[in-house]
Amino acid sequence: MNPHLRPVPFPLATQAAEGLPRRCWTIAEIEEMVRAGIIDEDERFELIGGEVVPMAPKGARHEWIKIELNRFLQRAAPEHLSIAPETTLRLDARTFVEPDFCVFRHDLDLKALDGPAVLLAIEVADSSLAYDKGRKIGIYAAFGVREVWVLDAMKATTWVHRGLGAAGYAEIVELAAIERLTPMLAPELSVCLAELGVGPAKEEER
Repeated sequence: MNPHLRPVPFPLATQAAEGLPRRCWTIAEIEEMVRAGIIDEDERFELIGGEVVPMAPKGARHEWIKIELNRFLQRAAPEHLSIAPETTLRLDARTFVEPDFCVFRHDLDLKALDGPAVLLAIEVADSSLAYDKGRKIGIYAAFGVREVWVLDAMKATTWVHRGLGAAGYAEIVELAAIERLTPMLAPELSVCLAELGVGPAKEEER
């Protein structure tokens, strides 16, 4: 076992919900498998506590909303902020996630990008909504991400999570597309989805 990829104290297994053991991976091991061609570099997954979690395919509506939101964020961002679409956010040696958008200070070295350094994480969710509002929100809270938006691509509503404390997010509100979303730590990015042309999905899109 390569000690550079897996520090000695790290466990070799995790336990799944049904009680069966799972092989526990580190980020370094996953990255080495990608370099070796064992895992395709275009394969979409996240690593949660050492477990590989495949990401659901993205639908056309998800991609359309992400494109419109990205267009707005890149135009609105002041010089001191960076907007990273689909960046890999490494939270510890066994956990990385890939938010649709990650907002952080422009002068921050990407190697130092961790939970507390994230000013805002945005998830656009369709088929993954339950996961993004459930287990993934718990991951963000555990690693100190101070504000997370989960945008329901079908309803065009946004679940805003703020007020991070020991028990998770104290403030969780659902805002409609016509309401303005203003990031607590990046107010320059205040946005109204309806003004971007984003509204609830039509019946044929559901």
